[in-house]
Amino acid sequence: MDQPLDDQKLAYGAISGMLKAAGDRHTGYMDPAQFTLLTADSSGELEGIGAEVDTSGDFLSIVSPFPGSPAEAAGLLPGDVIIEVDGVDMEGVPPYEVITKVRGKAGTQVVLTIVREGEEEPLEFTITRYKITIPSVEGKTLESGLAYVKINQFGDKTAKELKETLTTLLAENPKGLVLDLRGNPGGYLNAAITVISQFVDQSPVMLERFGDGTEKKYNAEAGGLAVDIPMVVLINEGSASASEIVAGTIQDYSRGQIVGVTSYGKGTVQSWIPLDNNQGGVRITIARWLTPTGRTIDRVGIEPDVEVKLTKSDREAGLDPQLAEAERILLKGQ
Repeated sequence: MDQPLDDQKLAYGAISGMLKAAGDRHTGYMDPAQFTLLTADSSGELEGIGAEVDTSGDFLSIVSPFPGSPAEAAGLLPGDVIIEVDGVDMEGVPPYEVITKVRGKAGTQVVLTIVREGEEEPLEFTITRYKITIPSVEGKTLESGLAYVKINQFGDKTAKELKETLTTLLAENPKGLVLDLRGNPGGYLNAAITVISQFVDQSPVMLERFGDGTEKKYNAEAGGLAVDIPMVVLINEGSASASEIVAGTIQDYSRGQIVGVTSYGKGTVQSWIPLDNNQGGVRITIARWLTPTGRTIDRVGIEPDVEVKLTKSDREAGLDPQLAEAERILLKGQ
């Protein structure tokens, strides 16, 4: 063994090993660089390829590329597993270290080798990193006259941006609304509660169940802007965490139909705790999120009322059968 040993690395390794022994895929230690990296995303700005990732497996995998990101433009899809970065095998490499290798300065390139379900051979993508500004909420009026709102993540600005978007769109008196949560990896709990409350005026809108069996109920906030308009929610395999809570609540109260494919299945709550003296932080699972009727989400996901898949040929042809089905449902109900 080489001497002297790095005491700091030994300490980081000990903390990481202790938390890993808890047996929870979302509990873990982040060193200072990793903690800074992962807590920066909620601002909506980052430098890299722009994708939410899953760190729970043997390899890093894509939960969903962010809309308008280099990852999306390159053709990365939910479920893609990253096995190499710049030609280097990532087997056994800690997931947060893989993230730091994938990210980098705007204008630089990274080569990802991925394994994709249905493909016999690994695929290679060369992606140019850039500074990504991810709008929290986007909205427009569709050619059909329906309102369309897409929420990309639940961050600091989501509640404010959603209220502004709904105020603008609803002023045009649309006959229905499509809420697009596809590719939304989740985010802050308080943002999710405010989002749900814009569409649902019944309570509770979510249950939080702790390890000792106790539960906390979250009620709808008053003054929702779109609690009466007919609506359809779009989800896919990249819809996770807070976006699953929103979809599940709307489904439980029969507020609108859910269209797409079964969501990702992350229904646990993590507390992010920074350590003293800039020694990184720990992420600890403290509870589970349940829908108002007590349905569990973790490792199960939300099943759509109407299953519609978005195929590779659909993407290549610029078609969106999931959105088309949502429009059909709403227009049929008029």
